[in-house]
Amino acid sequence: MTIVATYNIKGGVGKTATAVNLAWLAAGEKMPTLIWDLDPQGATTFYLRVKPKVQGGGKGLIGGKRNLAELIKETDFEHLDLLPADFSYRHLDLLLDDEKKPSRRLRKLLKPLSERYRWIFLDCPPSISLVSEAVFQAADVLLVPLIPTTLSLRTLEQLTRFRSEQKLDGLNILPFFSMVDRRKKLHREILTELPRQYPDLLRAEIPFASDIEKMGIHRAPLGVYSPGSRALEAYRALWREVRSGLGPERRQEP
Repeated sequence: MTIVATYNIKGGVGKTATAVNLAWLAAGEKMPTLIWDLDPQGATTFYLRVKPKVQGGGKGLIGGKRNLAELIKETDFEHLDLLPADFSYRHLDLLLDDEKKPSRRLRKLLKPLSERYRWIFLDCPPSISLVSEAVFQAADVLLVPLIPTTLSLRTLEQLTRFRSEQKLDGLNILPFFSMVDRRKKLHREILTELPRQYPDLLRAEIPFASDIEKMGIHRAPLGVYSPGSRALEAYRALWREVRSGLGPERRQEP
């Protein structure tokens, strides 16, 4: 079981689209895959046409009254399951704070699923919080989408600094460019400069594309309604990098 969290301190950078499309690609390779929608807004749950409701809510889950296996829902896609979001997840910080070892709670909840799933994706809310710290302890990989803008890059600096301060040496942070528009000069400049600062930056670039925005209309992964799109090919490239675990290839300057 490999746990991949799509995470950024900043919202609106493509976390949910990444989680859904990579999970769909993993399932398409006949690998049992689960997405846990941890964001109370429930975008992943909406895309996958599942009702955003967890029986017992976050309190029952974190408190141990329910286990994850009981709450998992099948999706329309073979080998792809979903643990849906619940609006009560907005209180997860408070619920975790009542636990003895709050930062380890998510990992403990996920451990029984190790023989059932090959890949687990966590779609995370945008914040630095107790939930985030629990995600950091649970995940094998933190997949961080970055828009090539100054503010987005600042969040990567904050995240790497937080990892250092909290001594989370085992946390593997893999940033990649998202919502890329090469018509913009700033985007082109950052695409060239940032790889020199962050050798772990993945090579794949997800474009700013209307096909991705239409996921909300079709309520489906890209491959269902736009199988030949450039955006889907970009997600395939990203998935190959994540799946291989071999680290990023050296990027070629545009």
